[in-house]
Amino acid sequence: MRLDVTMREAVIALARQAGEQILRIYDSEFAVQAKQDRSPLTEADMASHRLIVAGLQRLTPDWPVLSEESAPQDIEARRAWTRFWLVDPLDGTREFVKRNGEFTVNIALVDGDRPVFGVVYAPVLDQLFWGAPSEGAWLRQSFEADVALNVCRPAPRPLRVAVSRSHLDPASAALIGKLHAPLQKPLGSSLKFCQLAEGLVDLYPRFGPTGEWDTAAGQAVLEAAGGAVLDLHGNALRYNQRDGLINPDFIALGDTDLPWREWL
Repeated sequence: MRLDVTMREAVIALARQAGEQILRIYDSEFAVQAKQDRSPLTEADMASHRLIVAGLQRLTPDWPVLSEESAPQDIEARRAWTRFWLVDPLDGTREFVKRNGEFTVNIALVDGDRPVFGVVYAPVLDQLFWGAPSEGAWLRQSFEADVALNVCRPAPRPLRVAVSRSHLDPASAALIGKLHAPLQKPLGSSLKFCQLAEGLVDLYPRFGPTGEWDTAAGQAVLEAAGGAVLDLHGNALRYNQRDGLINPDFIALGDTDLPWREWL
């Protein structure tokens, strides 16, 4: 499906507004709580969550909204949905707490089991990425004109590998160790997918747990730029198909001809 320009721009505006809310808290003294999984939660997560959910419900009242901070009953109801918004109101809360700027607002539209539109906004950088398979991938820096994004193909050597700044798992580290002197680039949040879409990195392996809200918007942008997010069987990452909301291990690629299976 394809969003019309008015709806697309309304969603982009919501992401920016959420980013403004986040920055106001970012520039203040804020408290950090721990969720049940020990991941951090701040006032900024919840302020962004409330703004985005309310905005999307006004924009498309017939399409459900699932956020990382949604109530358990909403998470359970999702299995009956065929089209819905999937939101991470503050992706990279650890980076937010560290104040390194590498956090994003993620909004994706899932149709069936595929993310068909995604917005990723990095408030500190004032970089907004959006993408849809039918429209390509784009970067809007501040309020300048959109710049088209394309992955780097063929991938250069040495490979440039995005690694999680806060969650580098042993299996991902082992895969990277099999590459020939790769250039590692630590990054937080879904900026890893966006830099793949920009052609600035070539590979992002992730063998630790991630939530569906962590990846959907970035996957939409990356796929629209010509890349892929694949499970270890070579299938595109899919959504709302499992009992839980934890993704399988995956590898994100700019150049889909890379021999990634040899590295497993």
